[in-house]
Amino acid sequence: MEIAIMGAGMSGLSCAITLEKNGMKPIIFEKRNRVGDRFVNGEATFSILNRPIKDELRYLKDSHHIYLKPTDRVEKLIFHSKNEKGNIEGALGYLNIRGRHDNSYECQLAKQVNSKINFNSTYEYEQLCKEFEYVILAPGDGDYAVKLGNYRCDLTCSIKGVTVEGEFCTNIPHVWFNYDIIPMGYAWLLPFSEKEANLVIAYPEFPNNIKLDINDIWNEFYSMACKDLKQDFKITDGFQIARYMMGICCKPKIENTYFVGNCFGAMSPGLGFGQFTSILTGIYSAYDLCNLGKYEELVKPLFRNYNNSLALRRFLENLNNHNLDFIIKNLDNKLLDKFIDKIINSTSKIDLLEIFTPMMKSWNSFKRNS
Repeated sequence: MEIAIMGAGMSGLSCAITLEKNGMKPIIFEKRNRVGDRFVNGEATFSILNRPIKDELRYLKDSHHIYLKPTDRVEKLIFHSKNEKGNIEGALGYLNIRGRHDNSYECQLAKQVNSKINFNSTYEYEQLCKEFEYVILAPGDGDYAVKLGNYRCDLTCSIKGVTVEGEFCTNIPHVWFNYDIIPMGYAWLLPFSEKEANLVIAYPEFPNNIKLDINDIWNEFYSMACKDLKQDFKITDGFQIARYMMGICCKPKIENTYFVGNCFGAMSPGLGFGQFTSILTGIYSAYDLCNLGKYEELVKPLFRNYNNSLALRRFLENLNNHNLDFIIKNLDNKLLDKFIDKIINSTSKIDLLEIFTPMMKSWNSFKRNS
């Protein structure tokens, strides 16, 4: 069986690892000159977004024999709103490095692959279709799915981020919601060492937002972040993306082509995380090729999770700073604090996103019709 994997990111490499463990040897095509050849940044997985699975890395190791080592475990998540600050504590997820760093998840996965990776590849999808029996589309974005009429784009975003040097607790990320500064969006700080962290803003490109200057938004947020964390950060690297698509494929498989990773729609529209889903799509496509399951059936929970996350995104867009202050203030409410920490902890089986989706949809409908 001749299998081509287009893209040596997390989904493509996870697919290759799984195929190899089942006796198949794909050929991988990567347009860059190395694995993870892009901006180095910190990312995270949060168990609350991936229920019913409670511990993503343990699940990948025990169930799929894929091994990833994070930079640290998230033990506290601090939220900032316009006037309030609150936190959640417990085993919440993992922090990790992405990109061209030797310890990035991409590089860790590449070390588990034996198949040849053809770097600096000029192959296009059409050519791979002619030369291979099956094609795994894992280019890192949804462009090919769009070209094939197999993508539903739900929103586009503007994103700007930097690497900063400072003093950080490697198990404590920060999140900001302040719509006066970042309209309908959010920001985060994800440490990937005691001296370095990724600081990023992201917001949806609605008509009023498109009129804004992202650099003005960034400068105001950056000053606020430095003040909140009582540090004068030094910027060492940066990136900026306009019109980043968030959406999902209509069909996970068309004839001999599998859509995986961001070509499937792994990125969560709610809060922008999608590493775990990306890896799962790679694994599940390999299972289909190895006759260990049907890809269309295996990814059904991922479609459901995406749609729940989209409801969360719309819910957040329908809040204001007063609502956000109220929610974040109550994270540390003496009556609720321990209860919130317990149900969000990775030891909990409660799928809050699933439970609250009907309520969020009702709120969204009310705001839309009011």
